[in-house]
Amino acid sequence: MISVEVISTIGVIYYAFLSGLEVNLNTILHVKKKAATIAISGIIFPMVMGPALYLLHRKFYGKGDGSNLEESTINVYILWTLVLTVTGFPVVVHTLSELKLLYTGLGKVALTSAMISDTYAWILFVLFVPFSVNGTEAIYTTLSTAIFIFISIFVVHPIIVKVIDRKTERDEWDANQLVFVFMGLMVFSFIADTLGTHDVVGAFLYGLILPHGKFADMVVSMTNDFGIGFLAPIYFCGNGSKLMVKTIFFQPNCAYTLIIILLLCVPKILSTLFATFFFGMRAQDGFALGLLLNTKGVVALIMLNISWDRSILSPPTYAVLTSAVLLMTIVVAPVINAIYKPRKRFENNKLKTIQKLRLDAELRILACVHNTRQAVGVISLIEYFNATRISPIHVFGLYLVEIVGRVGALVASHMEKSSGQSGTQNLTQSQLELESITNTFEAFKEAYDAIRVQTLNVVSNYATIHEDIYNSANEKCTSLILLPFHKQLSSEGALETTNTAYKDINLNVMQSAPCSVGIFVDRDLGSLPTLNFRICMIFVGGPDDREALAVAWRMAGRIGTQLSVVRMLLFDNAEIVDTSSHAEPQGILSIVMDSEKQKELDDEYVNGFRLTAMNNNDSISYSEVNVHSGEDIPTTLNELENFYCNLYIVGQGNRRNNRVFLNLLDWCDCPELGVLGDILASDNFVSRSSVLVVQQYGYGGMVLEKQPNHVTTNNDGFEWL
Repeated sequence: MISVEVISTIGVIYYAFLSGLEVNLNTILHVKKKAATIAISGIIFPMVMGPALYLLHRKFYGKGDGSNLEESTINVYILWTLVLTVTGFPVVVHTLSELKLLYTGLGKVALTSAMISDTYAWILFVLFVPFSVNGTEAIYTTLSTAIFIFISIFVVHPIIVKVIDRKTERDEWDANQLVFVFMGLMVFSFIADTLGTHDVVGAFLYGLILPHGKFADMVVSMTNDFGIGFLAPIYFCGNGSKLMVKTIFFQPNCAYTLIIILLLCVPKILSTLFATFFFGMRAQDGFALGLLLNTKGVVALIMLNISWDRSILSPPTYAVLTSAVLLMTIVVAPVINAIYKPRKRFENNKLKTIQKLRLDAELRILACVHNTRQAVGVISLIEYFNATRISPIHVFGLYLVEIVGRVGALVASHMEKSSGQSGTQNLTQSQLELESITNTFEAFKEAYDAIRVQTLNVVSNYATIHEDIYNSANEKCTSLILLPFHKQLSSEGALETTNTAYKDINLNVMQSAPCSVGIFVDRDLGSLPTLNFRICMIFVGGPDDREALAVAWRMAGRIGTQLSVVRMLLFDNAEIVDTSSHAEPQGILSIVMDSEKQKELDDEYVNGFRLTAMNNNDSISYSEVNVHSGEDIPTTLNELENFYCNLYIVGQGNRRNNRVFLNLLDWCDCPELGVLGDILASDNFVSRSSVLVVQQYGYGGMVLEKQPNHVTTNNDGFEWL
């Protein structure tokens, strides 16, 4: 029967292999001076301070004579110091992703510095670990390992890349053929172990020389659950089982030992803080960066495991060092979360709406997409936003990437893309998609002088990716977030669901967005001729409808665009205000007064539109339709469809207090679209027209108490750098 030790060893070998796949040599070789300096300073200072802290540990532990500890040898100093210098890149990426700091100034510096530090950790591991375990023969081990690395990179690498790329391009891989890839992993690990270094060095090197991109994506997706979800935790659990906490607390100088554990966390933070000071970073950011780079990963655990298996560290010293490693990693998230304290989101951004935008101001739009098809659709919509030299448009195309498998590998691949790696086989599927989306937006920019474009990407869990969208919109000071509907037009002409997670994202974004939001239901808008473009804006009332009218008003200024504004006037049962949510007289009075106030604002804005926009402009028309009951609403929409338009623009209608709309909302399949949007996007409503549903910023986001199956969260943000 295979022992747990063997299984755990295979797990850590596979973990090291994936770490090699993550390493981005382009980023490391072309790293900026700032990140390199911070990373190197975070290595050198702990190497200097490590021996001093070890001597303190020997002086104060137990009776203070070192009788209960290991012999003070060079091996102990090497491993003690190396553990303090390393940084766990995958752990840093995961922490930044969870804290939504991945794409901040702090996050970008931390990512690059952590990758450099993690790579240096492997180099130091190869150079110094043999000296700690092989004694006088270490020089031969180091030289033979160096030759092995040289042959692997300059001889094996070109051959294996050519073979794998050819098979990947032809899509010839299957599970049986991948077995040979993992046989190579075991061979490299065996060679490294035979040479006298650790088997994980061979595994890391094997991952380093394999081609990244599509092949790496395939390997990770097929093996991640078993390798990382099952094998690796067994190894890490083994590290914990060796930890004897009693050796820390049940000895005379327990307090001094605890102080030493705390002091072990300090050198890397101090060195990082000192380095960031010279680059003009705030002390707050330098401290946070030091905490992040102090995070330990698999390399530190491997070193600790070696020190235990070879009896280099005594149980008390192992316990002290392991406790310090755990403390360094555990405290990072809560401390940084406290430094960048959550606050009321974007409360100073009072005018992030198109309605309040000045006529001569730049319109900044955050266009979120999941694929190239959605990018083409949203670009076709933005094209009608009437970019002029007086009021240009700045589009931020945000590619939303879901985290699947290893966070570090996915983030590293997108760092690699920005480093200018070429060749489709060297790109992952998400990189290829990003490249295609970038080219689509760039082509759009080239066609218009008054439009600027910047393509971004966000790698995050879909459950929390709305926070990244918030942060991007706030950082870029946008007035509108455009989101794709979770359904797309099929070849039969019906809307079919692409991914239900997109719907949850849209619902979450509409909760607390820092600006106005638009959900775009694309019925192949890009295939239509740009001239004689017909827009129908349906106005009922409320802030969302006023924002929707502002969008339509702006589009109407484009040459070749015809706008029809249809206002639904509510009478009789349709006009009744719903007061069921408040039983007390004050609450009922408040709702009635708010409804009257909204009517006044509606009349004022519509009258201003009719006076200003329609004056001597034959391309804009205005009409009114009386609505007496809920049955009149779909009837009116069907009548409007007879006149045909290319695009419907409606308000989401969150602030409508009319009972007829609240009752109809219970029957909506897509409450994020509101009543009108849900009807217009329904397959029962036979239409080829696209739909834009608008929600205005500043009115508390969507309220979906009557939709218990939908996600309704209220997320706070972080202070940005």
